[in-house]
Amino acid sequence: MDNILAGFKFIQGLGPSVMMPIIIFVLGVILKTGIGKAIRAGLTVGIGFIGLNLVIGMMSSNLGPAAQQMVERYGLSLSVIDVGWPAAAAIAFASTIGTVIIPLCLIINIIMLLTNTTQTVDVDIWDYWHFAFTGALVAIITGSQILGIVAAVLNMIIIMVIADYTAPALEKTNGLTGISLPHGFSGAYVPIALIINKVIDLIPGIRDINIDLNKIQDRFGVFGEPILVGTVLGLIIGIVAGYEIGPVLTLGITLGGVLVLIPKMAAMLMEGLLPISDAASEFIEKRFKNRGKIYIGLDSAIGIGHPITLAVSLILVPLTVFMAVILPGNRVLPFADLAVIPFMFVLIIPMVNGNGFRALVTGILTIAAGLLIATNLSPLITTAAVNAKFKMPEGAMAISSICDGANPLTWAIVHLNDIGIIGVGALTVVAVIMAVMNRKRIIKEAKKIHGAIDNSGM
Repeated sequence: MDNILAGFKFIQGLGPSVMMPIIIFVLGVILKTGIGKAIRAGLTVGIGFIGLNLVIGMMSSNLGPAAQQMVERYGLSLSVIDVGWPAAAAIAFASTIGTVIIPLCLIINIIMLLTNTTQTVDVDIWDYWHFAFTGALVAIITGSQILGIVAAVLNMIIIMVIADYTAPALEKTNGLTGISLPHGFSGAYVPIALIINKVIDLIPGIRDINIDLNKIQDRFGVFGEPILVGTVLGLIIGIVAGYEIGPVLTLGITLGGVLVLIPKMAAMLMEGLLPISDAASEFIEKRFKNRGKIYIGLDSAIGIGHPITLAVSLILVPLTVFMAVILPGNRVLPFADLAVIPFMFVLIIPMVNGNGFRALVTGILTIAAGLLIATNLSPLITTAAVNAKFKMPEGAMAISSICDGANPLTWAIVHLNDIGIIGVGALTVVAVIMAVMNRKRIIKEAKKIHGAIDNSGM
């Protein structure tokens, strides 16, 4: 068992850019795409991830200092430091639950596929850290590693169902065919987006507002293109941060480039994944007649290239800093994770059908709530960091993060476990009901697909 865990640790330690090509190659061989196609698919996906990471890193390295400058310029003094998702992931994987999370989630995924309760083959094993993070917090608040493991499993089941549910809308809005995003952070905001969307539908006048960058681009030509939208937003952020003219212009051009380059890198990822996705669907169709489409589960990074996602996220960077100051009860100083705000919107945008106005309203409300959640969870996150021997930032007495410290699903799972057996039971019932309903939907979809195939062959 120790050797198996050590093997998973080694693969995990290689990082997504190396880990994903290996997984994609193995999948390609299993699905009989041919050695040559499997190698090409794996390498293309790896290069796509490298490109995405470079562009996202460029965005982070430019947005981070701008955010810090805003904090210093306006003299903010909030006591809980946002240490960012890399620190949260490190804390999660260093926990007891983190040592078993990869084989555990692979087993859960296989069981769900065999029982028809998911359509997603989740190959994004790096992002299993989101589930481990939830489990680690539950283990601290309950004092039980078993409950922590149960919480991590239930978290994964809920996210897998959400990934299946959102995949068709993701394909329609983002053009990501055969892909789902079982991402613990992005998926958590889907129920909130659906509720807010329904409420807006009930408000006359407001429900008719629609900010669609495609329509703006058609009307304003070059002035509505993502490259110019990103540049203008970058200039505004630089001005709000108090930069001099040179850095303002640099930030503007950089963020304009980000809005252009991220979709191109995502397209490269898709180029590598399409042969695997097609082979997976063919493999399932031959062997399992009661199944619908099969999705390859990936990191949300491939979905942040939608122009509305990036535009709304850039608007919310200075707004998040402003809200942190004025929001009663907030103690979190947003910093390291400001650059991950686009990941929050990856699945919100499909749920509001690409409507930028509804996405912005949803974003303001979720970030306000998220800051309070991050404040509430900060004692647990700080304890988890100490247990994981995480090196705290100099002078920091408490830490948190926007990803996953502000995650509403993590917060709900943690506090349901905190109230005892009733809470754990309620959470289990919710996860089971979601899985059963997903199974019914999958079987119904499969009957339609196979019925259409049978009729076309008659």
